[in-house]
Amino acid sequence: MRAVVLEEKGGPEVLRVRDDIPDPTPGPEEVVVQIVSSALNRADLLQRMGLYPGPPMVHEIPGLEYAGRVVAVGERVTGREIGDAVMGINNGGCYAEMVAVHERQTMPVPAALPLADAGAFPEVFITAWDALVRQGGLTSGRWALVHAGASGVGTASIQIAKALGARIAVTASAGKHAVCHELGADVVIDYSAEDFADRVLEATGGVGVDVVLDVIGGEYLPRNVRSVRTGGRIIQVGVMAGGPVPFDVGTLLMKRATVTGTTLRSRPIEEKIAITQEFAAQMLPRVDEGSLLPVIDSRFPLDRVAEAHERMAANANAGKIVLDIG
Repeated sequence: MRAVVLEEKGGPEVLRVRDDIPDPTPGPEEVVVQIVSSALNRADLLQRMGLYPGPPMVHEIPGLEYAGRVVAVGERVTGREIGDAVMGINNGGCYAEMVAVHERQTMPVPAALPLADAGAFPEVFITAWDALVRQGGLTSGRWALVHAGASGVGTASIQIAKALGARIAVTASAGKHAVCHELGADVVIDYSAEDFADRVLEATGGVGVDVVLDVIGGEYLPRNVRSVRTGGRIIQVGVMAGGPVPFDVGTLLMKRATVTGTTLRSRPIEEKIAITQEFAAQMLPRVDEGSLLPVIDSRFPLDRVAEAHERMAANANAGKIVLDIG
């Protein structure tokens, strides 16, 4: 099969497409999916640079999400059949024509979601839902603050919040405000021109938000604490800003707030299966209702994966960057 293989670490130029990678074979509880589409995530860029190791593989293939059709099933598989349209998250290996995954880590692709777009759905929607709802406790009538509102996770977060009846404030560069407003964000903040904590406190009548989803880190942390309400939760899912930052723990104590660090990739497979199945039961029906759909920024064939990485590295995208594979 064809796949993108990392044989060294570095810039986008190290992404090489090979056509001699052996096809995967399913384990007893696995299915093999012929991939139609995948999509980029920040973790892919970090893995390429050697900053976020992927799982042990004979050939290191990046890619955390996929959509396609089942072409082989293991001997103990009972919930999937050859020909089923499925999507899901995986530890890696999705920049490829095929991937083997546990059957219960797959989700059916709703009729309203084309397979060509479905590869851009699982990672960001599961990440946003897990952070905001499972860990952050977001429900109808509550407030969320999400940074990088025009990113994949950001656009998914806006849709999830509005589907739940919650209110949401997001930060984004000025050129990306329109997409956030169109998705229904209640407050859109230009992080380069405004103090987001001031705007959040103004919007919430000085109370603060119930949950913060942050992919930035760094000097955002003290302002996240200012933004969160007493007893609120800050869920850290990324550190794009990197580096440590001075932080007054006393402010956190006075608010009785919590800061939780989280990633999906490092969790045990049993936990990822549980999250996938819970998300599918609660949120996939909303796809056919039209309230949850991936925001597609651009598309690239597998042979142009380096260009796709360059676009994400430049922060030029609003929404997901899709890899067309099938």
